[in-house]
Amino acid sequence: MTKVRLEAFTDGVLAVAITLLVLDLHLEPGNGESLLDQVLASGPSFAAYVVSFFVIGVIWVNHHSIFGLATTVDRVLLFWNLILLMFVSAVPFTTATLAGAIAEGSAADTRVAAVLYGGVATGFAIAFTLVYGRIMLVLVRTGSMDAGTRRSALLRFGAGTLFYPLLTAIGIVYAPAMLVGFAALSVYYLFNQTGTTE
Repeated sequence: MTKVRLEAFTDGVLAVAITLLVLDLHLEPGNGESLLDQVLASGPSFAAYVVSFFVIGVIWVNHHSIFGLATTVDRVLLFWNLILLMFVSAVPFTTATLAGAIAEGSAADTRVAAVLYGGVATGFAIAFTLVYGRIMLVLVRTGSMDAGTRRSALLRFGAGTLFYPLLTAIGIVYAPAMLVGFAALSVYYLFNQTGTTE
């Protein structure tokens, strides 16, 4: 399989996942409740949407950057990438579940929803780090980076494998704080943690 085909498939899956997020946002004009009241009541859904949109968006940007380093793809990389997409495609489901649980206010359901949301995030963080590690250690373009830069970038990039589980534990106690933490991690990954120049 060519690198272009893998990237095209990945772009398609990410585009569908990021689009599905908006389907859980609902307002009903003319139902007797003002739109402003509906927006305020739907605050958890809008907050979860924004955070998840940026999480997937940053994944897309970084995926482009790290695949710029690869000269080719191999079977191992294909499977790590497939696992990454499995977790990312579950983000709309976990986003809707978490937003609904926060809005309903059931402590037990919110804890379960936080574990689902955080578990998926931890899964894609691990899979993405494996994708990045495979490229950096085996498939990197010759002369694109020295060994020290590669190790440093891999450590920075892999930070999510530690912070997503930590934020999930926080989410079990207070789910909105977990969303704030995920937003902060997205900001961290907005800045180039890949060591690439693209």
